[in-house]
Amino acid sequence: MSDAWLPTLITESPEAGYQLAIKMSRMGVKYTQPSAEAREKLRPKYAESADSLIAVSHVVAVNFQTVAAANNYWKA
Repeated sequence: MSDAWLPTLITESPEAGYQLAIKMSRMGVKYTQPSAEAREKLRPKYAESADSLIAVSHVVAVNFQTVAAANNYWKA
């Protein structure tokens, strides 16, 4: 994976920041498991797991904290 996909953490709004946090989380999975076939194979297992979904929510929340801090919590 050589394509730069994260030029900045600065976003125009909290909503855009949340979308970036989700993208960061997804990219983390993609870097950890580069095989699209393996990710597709595993998806049904975690899609029905409450524990897995809670864990995903936690990762997104941590990434959103990072983006929010980089944006000074969108204070003018």
